[in-house]
Amino acid sequence: MVEKIAYRVSASILLLAALAIVAMLVMGLTRADAGSSSVPSTPVVEDAASGPVEPNISATEPIAADRIEIADKLPLNDKFVVKRILQIDEPFVHGYYKWDDEGVPEGELVVTVDLKAESISVFRAGYEIGAAVITFGDSEKPTPTGVFPITQKSKDHVSNIYGSPMPYMLRLTKDGVAIHASDVKWGWGTRGCVGVPHEFARLLFEQAKLGDRVIVTNGKMMGVGDAIL
Repeated sequence: MVEKIAYRVSASILLLAALAIVAMLVMGLTRADAGSSSVPSTPVVEDAASGPVEPNISATEPIAADRIEIADKLPLNDKFVVKRILQIDEPFVHGYYKWDDEGVPEGELVVTVDLKAESISVFRAGYEIGAAVITFGDSEKPTPTGVFPITQKSKDHVSNIYGSPMPYMLRLTKDGVAIHASDVKWGWGTRGCVGVPHEFARLLFEQAKLGDRVIVTNGKMMGVGDAIL
């Protein structure tokens, strides 16, 4: 009888020990999962479906408040009439740009971006002086549409999150959307920025001033005599 009781006690002790070991393993796995979920994932900078994605300027990057205040106070005309569209005979493909401001008078500079046509145009005094094919925001961070004053210029800008160069940067929004030089290739996208060929970016940077308007649309076509805004 004593042997049977001892056997039962031993079996119970072994069962409890086994249950304790299983509970410890479950708790360990749960903690491991919780710990891994709290670690931020590495930013994705390449998308197999759309090609390499160029990182954008940080949303937390400091902005020069005085420049924004000055730009926001500049007067904006109600209307801007197109007087000339550049004649482009070459294939309008990714990486291509055209710039011709010979004989064009000084005047207000307005930049238009058409996401649907994947193009950017630069107008001075109503005359188109530059045009190029662009890259723009991907599905994770699309390029916003609207009218944006240029609030900051930085010739040798570098993203403070990705460390990626953004030459000839023209800031459009407080959360980091900008126009800047980029490798413009078919299928490539950005984190909301408008990427343009390097030489085109340099020419635009030299012409643009704080407060100049950039108008981003999605399918607005214009011709001579048309007014925007």
